[in-house]
Amino acid sequence: MRMYVVDAFAEKVFEGNPAAVCVMEKWISDSLMQKITSENNLSETAFTVKNGSYYELRWFTPGGEIDLCGHATLATAYVLANFYATEDASFVFKTKSGELRVERRGEIFELNFPSRMPSQIELTEQMINALGVKPLSVYLDRDLMFVLGNEEAVKGLSPDFSKLKALPDGLGVIVTAAAEHNAYHFVSRAFFPKIAVNEDPVCGSAHTQLIPYWAKQLGEDKMVARQLSARGGTLHCRFEGERVAMGGTAVLYATSDIQVNS
Repeated sequence: MRMYVVDAFAEKVFEGNPAAVCVMEKWISDSLMQKITSENNLSETAFTVKNGSYYELRWFTPGGEIDLCGHATLATAYVLANFYATEDASFVFKTKSGELRVERRGEIFELNFPSRMPSQIELTEQMINALGVKPLSVYLDRDLMFVLGNEEAVKGLSPDFSKLKALPDGLGVIVTAAAEHNAYHFVSRAFFPKIAVNEDPVCGSAHTQLIPYWAKQLGEDKMVARQLSARGGTLHCRFEGERVAMGGTAVLYATSDIQVNS
C-alpha cells in the first residue's frame, strides 16, 4: 500500500494540517485502518478506493473513525490529482457525510461540504472552567462553538483538555472571533480531545459551522479565514446556503510503502 503525508491548507511544508492518505485497490479491515492511523499518530489518516467515476473515502483519527474531515479530503484530492488522475479537475467522494466534491482550480483545491448553522445554547460554568475564559456566547451543532471577544483571546487561549473532554455536548470545541488583520474576516482554533486530538491545526469540518455563522454576522458570502494554531492555515471560504465551499493549497511532505496484511 502506498501512503502519502500531505500538509493541507498550507503553502509550504510544516504549515497547515498534516494528513496521511492511503490509496488502495480494495478495502482492508476497520481494525487494520485504525492500527495504521494510530501508528501514524496524525490527527487524521484518509483511506480511499476508486469505484467507477467516484472515490469512496473514510477518515480515521487516533481515537476512532469520524464522519467528516476537511483537511484530509483536501489532502486526498491533492494526492489523486498529482499521482493518480493528473488530468482530472474535479473529484467526487462518497462518504459518511454524503457526496463531497473537490474542484482543482490551479494550485487551490476547493471543497464543497454541507453547511451546518449552529444553534445558540446556554453557557454553563463547566464550559467556562474548561476554556479558562468566559466567552461572549456558545453554539452547538456537531461541535461546541464559543465566540470570544477578540482575536488575541483566541490566539492566547490555553484550555484544560481534560475538562474539554468531559463536556457533555459536542464532538469538538471551536473558539472563534472576528479577525483584526485586514487579510482575514474571522479566526478560529479547534480542539478534539474526545478523539485524542488536543488541537487540530487547521480543521475544515469546523468551518462547516464557522462559515454560515460568520456569513450571517458579517453579511458576507465570500470570506478568508485564518486558523491560529501554532502551524497556522488559511481557508478561502464561500457560503452557499445549504453548502459551504473552502479552498486551500497543499504540499507533499513524504511518501512511503506500508507492508501490512489485510
